[in-house]
Amino acid sequence: MALTLRQQHEAFLKHLREVRQVSPNTLRAYDRDLVRFFAFLAPEQPATAKPSDRREASKPQPKPELPLAVTIRPARLRLYLGHLAGDGLGGTTLSRHLSTLRSFFAWLEENGHIQSSPAAALRGPRRGRRLPKFLEEEEVERLLASPCSDDPQQHRDQAILEVLYSTGCRVAELVALDEADFDLRRDLVMLRGKGRKERLGMLGGPAVAAVKRYMAYKGNVGHNRGPMFLNRLNTRLTDRSVRRILLRCLERAEIHRHCSPHTLRHSFATHLLRRGADLRTVQELLGHASLGSTQIYTHVSLEGLRKLYQQAHPLGEA
Repeated sequence: MALTLRQQHEAFLKHLREVRQVSPNTLRAYDRDLVRFFAFLAPEQPATAKPSDRREASKPQPKPELPLAVTIRPARLRLYLGHLAGDGLGGTTLSRHLSTLRSFFAWLEENGHIQSSPAAALRGPRRGRRLPKFLEEEEVERLLASPCSDDPQQHRDQAILEVLYSTGCRVAELVALDEADFDLRRDLVMLRGKGRKERLGMLGGPAVAAVKRYMAYKGNVGHNRGPMFLNRLNTRLTDRSVRRILLRCLERAEIHRHCSPHTLRHSFATHLLRRGADLRTVQELLGHASLGSTQIYTHVSLEGLRKLYQQAHPLGEA
């Protein structure tokens, strides 16, 4: 018996979660995009019920039937992308929606639910690659010095900032860390990136010292070798909480511009390249599958070098 489109949707999400092991944030993004696409496919329902039909209207209404995946043509997908553009979605968001559709229909094709993917030949909008925003080295120093009191929570906050900048890890990788992932004798930490791919992160001296201080203040809580970074309820910290912590520290450091945990990742890569690190090494440390994802930092590094050249060379400004 053929699966309905909604059943295929659930099976696809299960595949992403259990086989591809995507992050919870990525899974939610796929789910949201597909739900929006299915809402577009569904025929319109009556907006209101007549007074005589109120009893019927109060009953749970069946969900509108969706067309079978085999009946969806490329023209329907183009119409949907045009609909999204009409709603004001930008090029980056449109490309993400198209990527979701490509993945979903490619999975349907691989599993024999359709003969060929209607999304395979579609092209997304052209978009220029934006240069990643980063902090200057002096700003990072101010930020890392901002949690300075003897409050145990401040020790946690400083350890978080130090690990983010020292390893260049993603915020999802940070909050997933357990105490057992840290090898402080060798100044290493085990990171699990996209697809649960493991890599080693390097901990500099300040990061090791901050982690040791925090673990000492955790006391008995840390004896179970459970989550490394805890909230006030002694449960695992969330990525949203890390963003709030960073905002507080930015305010203390008087850094008045938008900055996220990913900005520290960008700063990590940019500063390494500025100081002569090899691009392949930075790729490995960031956990990028493709060197192309890392090459964008060379543009940032060149921009920084150009500014330094213009300031230092007698004819630089000319």
